[in-house]
Amino acid sequence: MAGHSKWNNIKRKKGVKDTARAKVFTKISREILVCIRENGSADPAVNGRLKDLISKAKSNNIPGDNIDRLLKKAAGGEKNDYDFCVYEGYGPGGIAVIVDCLTDNRNRTAGEMRHFFSKCGGNLGTSGCVAFMFEEKGVVAVDNEEDYIGEDEFAERVIESGAHDYSFDDGVIEVYTDTAAGAVTAVSEALEQAGYKILSAQNEKLPSTYSELTDEEHIKKMTQLLDLLEDNDDVQNVWHNWNDL
Repeated sequence: MAGHSKWNNIKRKKGVKDTARAKVFTKISREILVCIRENGSADPAVNGRLKDLISKAKSNNIPGDNIDRLLKKAAGGEKNDYDFCVYEGYGPGGIAVIVDCLTDNRNRTAGEMRHFFSKCGGNLGTSGCVAFMFEEKGVVAVDNEEDYIGEDEFAERVIESGAHDYSFDDGVIEVYTDTAAGAVTAVSEALEQAGYKILSAQNEKLPSTYSELTDEEHIKKMTQLLDLLEDNDDVQNVWHNWNDL
């Protein structure tokens, strides 16, 4: 499977629980505020990156009213001091991990990242130590839980949508696009209009090779590391090359 792991697919298919929805909205809200600040426009018609983030918010079942209120606040010049930063390191057993963050306090976030990796038997590395093992692509995840989608018909839809390629795996189809602003949303909307259920649509870092863990303690610690990172308010995305199928 090009992209992720069973762990990621399970997250996609089960959706966002009510107890975690507020945290997800907070994270996406930060991305939207920073996007508008950097691009100077709260209009998704002219800000392709913002359009992608709105699509991401909708795929996480965030109500449209919440999104509209956020856009109005951002258009009104709401101040935000969030900076984008990336941390790279190794989990237990040498698993490559990249963590995308938005933070208003780099020292705090760096300390937390270092603590999480160390606590779980890994170590935080220097910039570029694992980035070369990943490639960024636009990814639209399509629900195929019941295996109802025929590959021949779907291949035609993929071509019509403007996407590059696709991969069937474990109840989810990943469709790959380029990473230009608005590209992933355009493909997502085309597939949705064709009748497919979209689970997620965003630019992602895909590993070129995967690593397996056989030691039960390593598996336990890697799962703990992923949970700690995902639960941290400053963490936007976590990418890894653990093949946990």
